[in-house]
Amino acid sequence: MPDILDDIVRLRRADYARLGPSFGCDIPAHRRRPIVPFLVVPGAILEIKRASPSKGDIAPDLDPVSLAGRYAAAGAKQVSVLTESNFFKGTLEDLVAVSDAHPHLSFLRKDFILYEDEIEIAWRCGADAVLLIARILDTPLLLALAAKCRAFGMTPFIEVREESDVAKLAAACKAGTASGEGAVLAGVNSRDLATFRIAPLVPATLRTKLPCRAVFESGAGTPGSCRFARRLGFDGILIGEAAAKSPETAHELVAAFCDSRPDWVGQFWREIGRRAELGRRTELGRADSTLGHNGALRYNGALRHDGAAQRAARPLVKICGLTNAEDALLAASLGADLLGFVFAPSPRRASVQAVRDINARLSASTKPKPDECAQPPAGSANGACCAPPGQPKNRPLLVGVIVDPDSSDAKEAFALAAEGVLDAVQYHGEHPETDLSKIDGAGGSFGIGRYAAVRLGGEADLERIEFLRASGEPRILLDARVEGIAGGTGKTIPKSLVRSASVQAGLWLAGGLNPANVRMYIEEFEPELIDASSGLESAPGKKDPLLLKSFFREINR
Repeated sequence: MPDILDDIVRLRRADYARLGPSFGCDIPAHRRRPIVPFLVVPGAILEIKRASPSKGDIAPDLDPVSLAGRYAAAGAKQVSVLTESNFFKGTLEDLVAVSDAHPHLSFLRKDFILYEDEIEIAWRCGADAVLLIARILDTPLLLALAAKCRAFGMTPFIEVREESDVAKLAAACKAGTASGEGAVLAGVNSRDLATFRIAPLVPATLRTKLPCRAVFESGAGTPGSCRFARRLGFDGILIGEAAAKSPETAHELVAAFCDSRPDWVGQFWREIGRRAELGRRTELGRADSTLGHNGALRYNGALRHDGAAQRAARPLVKICGLTNAEDALLAASLGADLLGFVFAPSPRRASVQAVRDINARLSASTKPKPDECAQPPAGSANGACCAPPGQPKNRPLLVGVIVDPDSSDAKEAFALAAEGVLDAVQYHGEHPETDLSKIDGAGGSFGIGRYAAVRLGGEADLERIEFLRASGEPRILLDARVEGIAGGTGKTIPKSLVRSASVQAGLWLAGGLNPANVRMYIEEFEPELIDASSGLESAPGKKDPLLLKSFFREINR
């Protein structure tokens, strides 16, 4: 796939060489309004955006002044203005117009800044913050641009997406602190600017590594996705297409973010992101040591070496349907990332006491409150996670599987989550549009870590997946549909449905997995997580040690 970002930067360099830093626009000789501090308190940033490379025209006929007014009425105190012309159809004149018309708002110039003299231009046009994309700037230039922003009283808004970007951000934060020139604001883009694909776990993974306040960028178009961003511990959310295309929804989106707070849902997803990244790095290291350095080696959903055969990264592993400590401890010792306990009518129904015993034997203790770890210390490699202090970081996460959130079974799981015994619940019901909010409500002020499963048996079931994705769910577990049975059927999902449901990154797969077929599914579909239950049993609720060991051998080979 062509690198769209390369095209944007190439054309922008050519335009700069031809037109200069004003890009042919008529801009003021001096700034006409005072600086308005950018994102002083957590809030939403709504965007003036006519088009994008991924979506084409979004709102080509928008009136920037009128739209900024509608954003202010919706509760936004910050507005982003795209000034790139080739792909986004914006201009510096848009920024001048809105900053003149709305002096009480704070404005971000969003563009692909490459030259130092562009910073003064942004200031003259009325910007209060300037986007600096770490991926397209080397460290010396990024530091110079950030320093110049601060010299004009503007906030450097540094966008990151990869580990190398975070190192540049840390250097800019350190330089700003040392000089006393002011803070840096980070943005984490869930969209890969090379391919424009959305990956919502990227911000979840990076949030704990950022040494400053941060904004969730891209992919937020529903109240659920806005709540997810705040739950992860982000101080702001940038909403582009959804706001520009349907400004009447802006108030609902702003309120969804501002009315939420960091909680155990975000804590759970930060930990899942960390573990998934660790698995990818481990596989990269193993491949590198095996194959050497003759040729480019990179991870892109799978490992590739000189265009040769690929090897999928080791997925996260959930062993479900556990009922006793012996099986749970064996699964943990073999490398399980999650242990699942059924809290619903089933021959695999786990007892509260058994789960408490397993938790105790895994050396669990009281989890930190989400607000204690929502803002990790600078340089923290892990920040907030579900593992309590003094506990191994890769202790399996304990998950309670529920079907009906109103049932007494589910309420037992909720109570265990509130105690810190369970790290999350897996919703396996049929009514996510109402039931997920019930789960959130059961968690009180800190929420309950959770995710949803969808049973696939036909094309109609794919609609539920799309509903959940649109609602802001970062991952959905796929299981086989067998009428009248919620799970643990031993049946596999038709491959055609798996393929249709896995068009986005981050496949979570259950349904009939066992030692005989798991390697094939890993190589064909490259799942991020696999979930096995009945395929590892000698009897319902009793795991077979030989099958468990064989299962993990196949996963790890």
